[in-house]
Amino acid sequence: MAQGGNLTLAGKLVVLAVVAASFYGAYRMFFAGRPAAEQRSAAVNSSSSGGDSSAGQPASGTPNFETSSIQPCEIGVAYGTEKKRWLEWAKSEFQKTAAGQKIKVNLLPMGSLEGGQAVLKGDKNIHVWSPASSLYKDVFVQEWKLNQTGEPVIREDELALSPMVFVMWDERYQAFAKKYQEVGFRNVGLALAEPGGWKSIAEKPEWGLFKFGHAHPNQSNSGLMTLVLMACEFHNKNRGLTLNEIVDVPFQQWMQTVERGVSGLSNSTGNMMKDMVLRGPSSFDCLFVYENVAIDYFKNAEGRWGQLRIVYPTKNMWNDNPYYVLNVPWSSPAQRQAAGLFLDFLLSEPVQTQALVHGFRPGNPAIPINGPDSPFTTYQKYGLQVELSSICDPPSAEVIHNLLASWQRSVGNR
Repeated sequence: MAQGGNLTLAGKLVVLAVVAASFYGAYRMFFAGRPAAEQRSAAVNSSSSGGDSSAGQPASGTPNFETSSIQPCEIGVAYGTEKKRWLEWAKSEFQKTAAGQKIKVNLLPMGSLEGGQAVLKGDKNIHVWSPASSLYKDVFVQEWKLNQTGEPVIREDELALSPMVFVMWDERYQAFAKKYQEVGFRNVGLALAEPGGWKSIAEKPEWGLFKFGHAHPNQSNSGLMTLVLMACEFHNKNRGLTLNEIVDVPFQQWMQTVERGVSGLSNSTGNMMKDMVLRGPSSFDCLFVYENVAIDYFKNAEGRWGQLRIVYPTKNMWNDNPYYVLNVPWSSPAQRQAAGLFLDFLLSEPVQTQALVHGFRPGNPAIPINGPDSPFTTYQKYGLQVELSSICDPPSAEVIHNLLASWQRSVGNR
């Protein structure tokens, strides 16, 4: 410094630099920062108002993943077709997210067992297996370990729940109930055995034979579930089905009699339900399907062939719609990460709320299922109910193996 407190030229330059830096910092804080703050405010307002997914934005409230660590990749999801409408909607929403722009999701519709068998055969297009239930998982794991090392599943969660139901045309249901009192496998068997069909059942010869269908047990989870619940009803058991009960001669004879009268045997419950609604009673009088599939087709049925009626079997079982991130040789770390991110997206509240629209009971417990707009409220008059009286435990892998083998022997290659 010079005498008298005057700044030297160098000192003045330093002061000017400090002042300029201060003004620049203030500008960055109060002006340059405003657009980002306004964007965050707009995002909050959009979330609180419900958002607009049709405008190219993901459904409000879906996860906003950190994308810097996501490697662009492609994954295949083999799924039971009962989830088709919901998953196709979810995929379109996922593609609107930053993560979805890096991850291509290929939805591969297959019968639940068919998808697991494709993985066992080494289908390199599959990185996620999402069957209708975990009923076949133990069998799948056992068969995997026969030729591979390690666990085939590295992450899993339940997407949604759905029990099994009988679905009938209401007019046919009323006539059936008048004759047999209740809808169950024993009475379905009696109706299938009526030589005169509906003439013997309800003096309706113009209705033809009684037509009952369920999906193929060797390809579809719902077909396998049908056999398990038939055994539970026959032996009046909710848990602990044994091998002796499966090979029991009276049960075997009864199952053979019922199964020989069954129509359909598609690999897809959804396809059978679609056929019932498209073609009316000429295709099926009664189907045994997932509750959500029946709900999803209520509106389609009303304008075609009249009302549908849902009846819950006396012995029932949950279809938990698991999502298995696979630990298979052809799945890279990036694909496993991507599969996990898509799972997180499916479990988010907006996506789970849409699952309810399609008749599922959401796997996310934060979503109520009996609200005023819920299908369980709207369609209660058609027989839908929230509470179920009797839920059965899934049997062991050994029981399932032998149940499928006995069905194959009794019915043959259908």
